[in-house]
Amino acid sequence: MKLNLPNLITLSRIPTMFLLVWLMYCEWRWSATLAFWIFIATAIGDWLDGYLARKQNLVSNFGKFMDALTDKILILGLMVAFVSLPQYNWPPFLVMVLLTICREFLVSGMRMVAATKGVVVAAERGGKAKTLFQLIAVGFLLFVPMLEIDFAPLLPFPVSEYGTILHRTGYALFIVATVLTVTSGISYLRKYQQVFDDSAK
Repeated sequence: MKLNLPNLITLSRIPTMFLLVWLMYCEWRWSATLAFWIFIATAIGDWLDGYLARKQNLVSNFGKFMDALTDKILILGLMVAFVSLPQYNWPPFLVMVLLTICREFLVSGMRMVAATKGVVVAAERGGKAKTLFQLIAVGFLLFVPMLEIDFAPLLPFPVSEYGTILHRTGYALFIVATVLTVTSGISYLRKYQQVFDDSAK
């Protein structure tokens, strides 16, 4: 299969995830800022690949499948990286990560079973809303170290209070995203439960 620009943008989210995780653990100046803006570019790319595919009439089953899969790889990789950081290494956040991982494995497994029967399970509204809230939540959480580490020394006022507000906002968005993760996962499994029927064609 010949890769086109939308598919290349989609696939770029996989190496970008590794780069972002590395930057999250770097201790050199401006690494947090670089991580934030690379993530913003990646989030824009998540919209851009679909837009280009539709505009250039390049929508394909491969693109639909990989778009959903690379979103999962990006978000799960970053969530696991957050859990390893001291400020996120506590039970409620860990539970949200585990719920998200379980849901994504279940839905991805269902997609693979469906693919063997010629059924393509494309992203639906609930799944897209879940991904949107996850991306926004990650954006808030990546903005906090950029503010507190990179820009705090340059500002004439303390930023700790603002950092706390942004952190709590990101955490609240993750709670909303987790609720959407669970509910949309249940919706997918109910809608496509027939793919698990061995008699289904």
